[in-house]
Amino acid sequence: MSDEIVVLTDAVLITAIVQRGVADEVVRAARRAGAQGATVFYARGMGVRQRHMGVLGVTVNAEKEVIYIVASTDQADHIFERIFTTAKLDTPGMGMAYVTPLEKMATYIPPELIEKFSDSEL
Repeated sequence: MSDEIVVLTDAVLITAIVQRGVADEVVRAARRAGAQGATVFYARGMGVRQRHMGVLGVTVNAEKEVIYIVASTDQADHIFERIFTTAKLDTPGMGMAYVTPLEKMATYIPPELIEKFSDSEL
């Protein structure tokens, strides 16, 4: 174990809240767009939209899946667009997605990968 912490600063967190049962397809689309992985967990909506939605009166299922994807800022827009399209977020009641800049992030990065990117910056 190394005492050195490798901190990444050029990353964002993409969060998508989708209807239950949709997350696997959304994650597959995000991975095809360049995402390295995702974290999915279950949640339950408790807002007014779970009872009825505005003038349309559409009831929204309370069972949700929340997807977290950390991506580089270079890839974020493309991954976000794939998530939006695949989850059909342009349809009322299907969910939402947003991007949050990460001030810094740390995780294990294999030394050979650090060396590879260090060489590419020269």
